[in-house]
Amino acid sequence: MVKDFQFYKKLFLSTFSVSAFTFGGGYVIVPLMKKKFVEDLHWIDENEMLDIVAISQSLPGPMVVDASVLIGYRLAGIPGAAVTLLSTLLPPFVILSVISLFYQAFRTNPVVNAVLKGMQAGIAAIIADVVLSDGLKICKSKNTLSILIMAASFIAVYFLNISVILVILICGVFGGVTTVIRNRKGGKKA
Repeated sequence: MVKDFQFYKKLFLSTFSVSAFTFGGGYVIVPLMKKKFVEDLHWIDENEMLDIVAISQSLPGPMVVDASVLIGYRLAGIPGAAVTLLSTLLPPFVILSVISLFYQAFRTNPVVNAVLKGMQAGIAAIIADVVLSDGLKICKSKNTLSILIMAASFIAVYFLNISVILVILICGVFGGVTTVIRNRKGGKKA
């Protein structure tokens, strides 16, 4: 899985730019990564991107870093994972270093506070877009089991106040069991 310097440069710059212009956490980066790696570069397909997001949500640590490392590993193995890890961590490291130097000035500046409030609204809109577009994809798939899992997960978290972590773990176990059953049935038919 050896790639040339130009590939790693493009991978670094792509991940760096996504990380540098993403504010608000893991779910905000999903549409940007999808646009960059699925739609623009065509390095991975949409279903694979959804799998990467699902796996990165269940891993410990920041989802942004997990997703970037998984994409890098998928594209170029360990060197790709190292490149995407570095390019994902570098922008927030630099930004936080600069902010820490001027923290007092930023904290009391009304313009900075207004900009941050506006960014919160934009982030909420991006997260809503991800939820709606992915939810619609599940509904359009007409996979009854996936639709039931999505609805049950929403009800469990929103109405019954069940921990999101518990819901993710249960869905992960359920998905693993159904995959094993599906593979065994497929193996018997062959």
